[in-house]
Amino acid sequence: MPLTLIVSDGFLPEANMPSTIQRLSEAFLRLHGLAGNKVLTPNVVGHVQVVPKGRTFSGLMPTDVAVVEWLTPSFAFTSSEIQKAYVREATDIVYEACGGSLPRTNIWVNVKHAVDGTWGISGVAYSNSELGEALSLG
Repeated sequence: MPLTLIVSDGFLPEANMPSTIQRLSEAFLRLHGLAGNKVLTPNVVGHVQVVPKGRTFSGLMPTDVAVVEWLTPSFAFTSSEIQKAYVREATDIVYEACGGSLPRTNIWVNVKHAVDGTWGISGVAYSNSELGEALSLG
């Protein structure tokens, strides 16, 4: 499950990047009942993309921002309860990691779903049902 944290330069200290990705990932796994899952956990991958000042926008104007973006199978983030809880937690995690220097109003969270059958792990394309079966074993 690829996680991308996009953040304007100067807000997320480099020393906080690993723990921020870890906390965002742990929240995802916990809320989906998959904490400690031996199949999924190693396949939760993430990166931080720092964007130079003046190259992030909101309201059509240069604005300092952070965006937490997931790409998941369509069976993830399907319940409103999980969606609301994750958005709240992820916003808190990023806000804290930035030391409160980036307003919560400038932190967004979104999820994109992969097309069924195109979830590739170790060179193997999994369908949603195949991936679900593998996760149930972990």
